[in-house]
Amino acid sequence: MSLEFLNAFKFIKKKSIMHKMDPRSKLVLSLIYTISALLFNEIIPLFFIFLSLVPIILLGKLFKQWIKSIRGLSFLIIFIVVLDTLFISFSFAIAMIFRILTMVSAFSIFFLTVDPNDLALSLISMKVPYEFAFSFSLAFRFVPTIAYEAQNIIDAQQSRGYEMQQKGLINQIKNLFPLLIPLIICSIRRAFNVAEALESRGFGSDKERSYYHTIKYSLKDWIFTFYSLLLLSVLIYISIGINYNFMPEFLTWSLPV
Repeated sequence: MSLEFLNAFKFIKKKSIMHKMDPRSKLVLSLIYTISALLFNEIIPLFFIFLSLVPIILLGKLFKQWIKSIRGLSFLIIFIVVLDTLFISFSFAIAMIFRILTMVSAFSIFFLTVDPNDLALSLISMKVPYEFAFSFSLAFRFVPTIAYEAQNIIDAQQSRGYEMQQKGLINQIKNLFPLLIPLIICSIRRAFNVAEALESRGFGSDKERSYYHTIKYSLKDWIFTFYSLLLLSVLIYISIGINYNFMPEFLTWSLPV
């Protein structure tokens, strides 16, 4: 059992166009791609939506981390294929795989390119109270920490002779208990430590805050946002066209049963 794929959602500082953009424009992109993926149940539109994310991933120099996030979904993909093929159809299963890949890829881009500090500032600029913005960015920052702790717990259990790689669904569920219980205890301890540290520094005592640096919506952010909204508008039109049968038939193509 490996949790390395969670590193695909850990912020990595790089010099790229995506890293320099405002977090709000990347949040808009992630939300729009998620909404777009939910508009369709057909293979062709979902495939092209997924394909349109690849240039953005390459612009952000995120290809290796993105592949890790996709690899981490292998169990879920197999589960979707088996379940949907049995109860609905193989075509629907493939379409749902493209939907999941699109949504995970979109938010993977967001988490990999947004600094937790900039995330808090972007939320504050959207009139979110500082306490909520700080809590969200802190949770965002601790995701890779929890992943490292979980991997350490797995290694410790295996060093004591506990078999964590047993095959079978029942065994996989049983293997979660020696992982989750120590992980929950460690998380509770960390939460108390963070709370004490914040209290000792007078967190929340002053309502008027100052900030070391600010973020600004630049021209490239507006262009990127316009592209995202234009994409959503086109996809909504295509979705309506498919539902009312005035779009080309190839958009509703499905695999033969």
